[in-house]
Amino acid sequence: MKADQYMLPCINKQILGVECPGCGMQRAVALLFEGDFTAAFYMYPAIYPLILFFISLLADHLWKKKNFSGTSSVLAAISVVVILGNYIMKFI
Repeated sequence: MKADQYMLPCINKQILGVECPGCGMQRAVALLFEGDFTAAFYMYPAIYPLILFFISLLADHLWKKKNFSGTSSVLAAISVVVILGNYIMKFI
């Protein structure tokens, strides 16, 4: 991947030697931009719920008369569950 040389290192991993819950997100986004959607999911499984969450937040901001807060809340909860589940699975 060409973008690897421009990515920020994980401070948590450098100091403590343990990956943080966000490790892999930058590489997953880079893989999305390269069009490798399956590899992006395997790199960071929460990438797709997070994208939907941010689209929901943007829609809520753009269309004030529509209420997207329920959708945003559900997508935020799904994202947290997937992030924590993935983080726990790294240690098993």
